[in-house]
Amino acid sequence: MADSLSKTGERRPRARPILGCIADDFTGATDLASQLVGAGMRTLQTIGTPDIPLEADVDAVVVALKSRTIPAKDAIEQSIRALDWLREQGCEQFYFKYCSTFDSTPAGNIGPVTEALMEALETDFTVACPALPANRRSVFNGYLFANGVPLNESGMQDHPLTPMTDANLVRVLGAQTRHTVGLIDYTTLRQGDAAVSARIEALRAEGVGIAICDAIDNDDLLVLARACRELPLVTAGSGLALGLPANVAERLGHTEDAARLDPVAGLEAVLSGSCSRATLAQIEHARQHMPSVHLDAQALADDYRRVVDGALEHAEAYLEAGPVLIYASASPEEVRLAQQRLGVQEAGELVEHAMAEIAAELVGRLGVRRLLVAGGETSGAVVGALGVQGLRIGESIDPGVPWTTTLGTDEPLALALKSGNFGATDFMTKAWKLMP
Repeated sequence: MADSLSKTGERRPRARPILGCIADDFTGATDLASQLVGAGMRTLQTIGTPDIPLEADVDAVVVALKSRTIPAKDAIEQSIRALDWLREQGCEQFYFKYCSTFDSTPAGNIGPVTEALMEALETDFTVACPALPANRRSVFNGYLFANGVPLNESGMQDHPLTPMTDANLVRVLGAQTRHTVGLIDYTTLRQGDAAVSARIEALRAEGVGIAICDAIDNDDLLVLARACRELPLVTAGSGLALGLPANVAERLGHTEDAARLDPVAGLEAVLSGSCSRATLAQIEHARQHMPSVHLDAQALADDYRRVVDGALEHAEAYLEAGPVLIYASASPEEVRLAQQRLGVQEAGELVEHAMAEIAAELVGRLGVRRLLVAGGETSGAVVGALGVQGLRIGESIDPGVPWTTTLGTDEPLALALKSGNFGATDFMTKAWKLMP
């Protein structure tokens, strides 16, 4: 495991990472790591919390958890374990990363995990900002907008696990935490980081523990990042990572190599479990350019072996000619019907299990070495099945979605783990041209 988390496999003195990040799902982790790499921070992503010290020379470490939709108690336990490990590696500032659509339920997990991290770090204040303008996620007067409309009108109201029915983040987060939730609005941000810092101190004096922060464009995020340079903990989507590296620019090393990946050759496949509007559009585009097979959740329940074996046979017949698409993604109505028959959790777990088995067979038996995976839950299942221990982060295909190469696998694989809502319509076809 030690060698799998080092750049060269050699034991040697290393620089201590500055920024330690905890992400609540795997695609979100690569999204964050991509932003840090793009801003010049050499970044390593681990899959889960390692049980040995870090050996690589990096400026930031992102621990990828699968904690977004598990019980809050378990999410807290996993997040605190990750925090403890990051502190042992020497990290100085910490970043809790969640989705730019603030995926959560009235019970959490964003609020409970934030509370626990604040307590562990003995801090009475932090910020919360899911904005990612590059992917059309903005916060205005405390309301989250996705693709130009309020969050609860964006399609997220139909999310199978975390339906978002309220765009007011002060209200949403306030229901999840014992802390008083305040607001740092865009008029303050437009006055610069000194004004934001003054607002932070005023909110603290009022007893506010967490402040939702507006951000309409990247300039707002850069201002907010400067104002957060002394905070032990920040919580955000990946957008805030655009500005944090500048706070420690003089301490970063080898920034020109931050996004370098070694080439990976081999057969190619796409696995998709996301049911987001963006992914459904990408699938429709991809089906016009590559062979595809659909995994239906209800068919899996009726005859799992037949469906999985049929998908693998289909892939085997076409892989030599180019990428093959295997998808369980479905419309909101199809998802509801499957959940009504099988149960919400049971339907999701059935699809994840099938995707994990298919990924293992594609790599282990059929020679696939380059994989696109769409959806956070699907990505978690796939990296677990493949035994991935960490990821080296390369350049982005689309904002928030980098190519990566694996650590811990028998031989390196190229992976792109895509959040369901991310990527242009042609993402699944153009990605292959951008991997070394």
